Amino acid sequence: MFIRTERLFLRPVFAEDWREILAGVGHEQIVRMLARAPWPYSEEDARSFCESQDDPAACRFAITLPGPQGAPVIGTIGLDEGEGGLELGYWIAREHWGQGYAVEAGRHVLALARALGHRRVHAGHYIDNSASGRVLARLGFAETGELRPTFCRGRGGEMVLARRYALDLADCDACPQGLEASA
Repeated sequence: MFIRTERLFLRPVFAEDWREILAGVGHEQIVRMLARAPWPYSEEDARSFCESQDDPAACRFAITLPGPQGAPVIGTIGLDEGEGGLELGYWIAREHWGQGYAVEAGRHVLALARALGHRRVHAGHYIDNSASGRVLARLGFAETGELRPTFCRGRGGEMVLARRYALDLADCDACPQGLEASA
């Protein structure tokens, strides 16, 4: 599936993306905020991530930024089944922080989830990642009041407190009403 947003193009992650994934996510500041990525993040980890994206039912996208030089991968975003149901996860390459790309991509992925019939989406962030909390708030997520110890592979398997959020998609004012997607 492919989604065009105002500034971005969301597409499947391809095996050839491993170099851009490695360059984007392979920084300790990013990996420390992800539950499943190890630190240090290696070429093998990036290749494995890209090759594991073959599940046609998964809603996982490379976030690309189209321009005159092509459309480089600047992050990933997706929906996976988690403990409490459908879970939103994302990362943006450090040089693209603060430009609203996570919110823009998130709005369209949430609109897709709603179009597919999902009613509720969960998310969370480690308590030392307040920027992610601001992204979730802009997407319309509400804090559940739960702080949950959550596994973090990027911190050596440490359990780190994560603030939990939920969003009822029927009430999602941040989601675009029209979704332009194609398979």
